[in-house]
Amino acid sequence: MADSPRIFAAAEDNFDDVVIAASRARPVLVDFWAEWCAPCQMLAPVLARLVDEYQGKFALVKVNTDENQTLVAQFGVRSLPTLMLFKDAQAVEETLGAQPESVLREMLDRHIARDSDRAIARADELARQGDASAAIAMLEQALQADPANHRIAPALCNVLLAAGRAAEAEELRDALPAELRESAEGKASAARIALAKIAADAPAPAELQKAIAAHPDDLQNRHRLAARLALRNDMPDDTESALRHMLDIMRRDRHWNDEAGKRGLLTIFDLLADDDERVGRYRRKMFNLLH
Repeated sequence: MADSPRIFAAAEDNFDDVVIAASRARPVLVDFWAEWCAPCQMLAPVLARLVDEYQGKFALVKVNTDENQTLVAQFGVRSLPTLMLFKDAQAVEETLGAQPESVLREMLDRHIARDSDRAIARADELARQGDASAAIAMLEQALQADPANHRIAPALCNVLLAAGRAAEAEELRDALPAELRESAEGKASAARIALAKIAADAPAPAELQKAIAAHPDDLQNRHRLAARLALRNDMPDDTESALRHMLDIMRRDRHWNDEAGKRGLLTIFDLLADDDERVGRYRRKMFNLLH
């Protein structure tokens, strides 16, 4: 076990104290492992590095599964390594296998508040009030002060895009480490940038809708409208309408503009959570058109 004051061992006789009770004060990440498990050994230094980097914002607890079969049965551990994150005396997330560091960061960041998160919230408020310049300045300062907070760069990309500074947003996103570019937030930023390029210099949605009503086969304006709606997302059905227009492009001309309808659907999927029912529903519709 790594020599760190933030890494603890738990067994059947102290699990409630070391994990359950402790998780009321801060998140506790439990690593169910075994000596013979090669992926466990590969994951161990990654976890040790993360717990040190987060400087006590979460605790890491190691449970040797060979020595604690009662805990294995209690928590339904069926493969190794298994990681469980506890917060407020409850298991809130679980991963199986040796996950990439980016996946572990995303999981931790969903449950660990950082000082710079307040800057993100304040910048979002400023942007909604129309003061994009102040929001951008606040996020740039937060990024410089806390580069390890991987929520700042995507937030800054969004504000830059809203301010019409797509090139700067793309430059910022491209400069992110590979694992962050491939994270859910990184992919969402890339999707917004791609949609902003499609919608660049396009008329307002009302004008585009009027043009499409007059000429339903106007795929260019339909494509631009879908991008506008996906980016706007002000009304409950904006994203649904964007998906529907991209699918309609596929129906009318699957190969138009290098399969722009299909690519547009995949781009909007990246904006949505994996468990969003619209992703599965429109994937099935897309598959049916393709086959």
